[in-house]
Amino acid sequence: MHFLGMSHPFKANQTLLFVGDSITDCGRKRPVGRRWNSLGGGYVGFVDSILGAVIPETTITVLNTGVSGNRVTDLEARWHSDVLDLEPNWLSVMIGINDVWRQFDSEPATEQVGPEQYELVYRSLLARTRLQLDGLVLMTPYFLETNREDPMRLKMDAYGKITKKLAVEFDAIFVDTQAAFDHYLALQPTESLCADRVHPNGPGHMILARAFLNALGVS
Repeated sequence: MHFLGMSHPFKANQTLLFVGDSITDCGRKRPVGRRWNSLGGGYVGFVDSILGAVIPETTITVLNTGVSGNRVTDLEARWHSDVLDLEPNWLSVMIGINDVWRQFDSEPATEQVGPEQYELVYRSLLARTRLQLDGLVLMTPYFLETNREDPMRLKMDAYGKITKKLAVEFDAIFVDTQAAFDHYLALQPTESLCADRVHPNGPGHMILARAFLNALGVS
């Protein structure tokens, strides 16, 4: 099955689950966001709409269990109910923004999720899950800052490198969201996407959706 000469990896009637933080959550309904009870106002909903439009012969059920404010340790606490119990065929994970961001606010150092813990917990979650999946997608965290020497941008890039490492380790499709944003930010200011360098507007979420779909061969 092809669209504009591009293949896609899905089989008919598969389930694609997105899990992550506020960028994934984006106001989705509880307990599980679905097409008819709201996937939220962000990239997950855009992905669902585009998949429905461009591969109508392949029905994909998209689910959203993103939770605002989550770090990888929060994912760990709800992984069974919000991932494993839903038995997805495909899983997409984007986590790490809050793991980094909380290191730059007033949270005590003892409660922060450093890169070593981030990698350890993330790996353990993927190890519990990968064999049950037909496909896995790992999306990097990002920071909408063009100065690559900015302390938070530097740390976010480091967590992105860990995500890429895990993608190789677990045979996952890798989505470099930072690179997708950097391409846009070479031409337009950060303010055109968001006010806080983290939570994007509609065009920002469409950049995420396109990066996800391009990585999967749907464009």
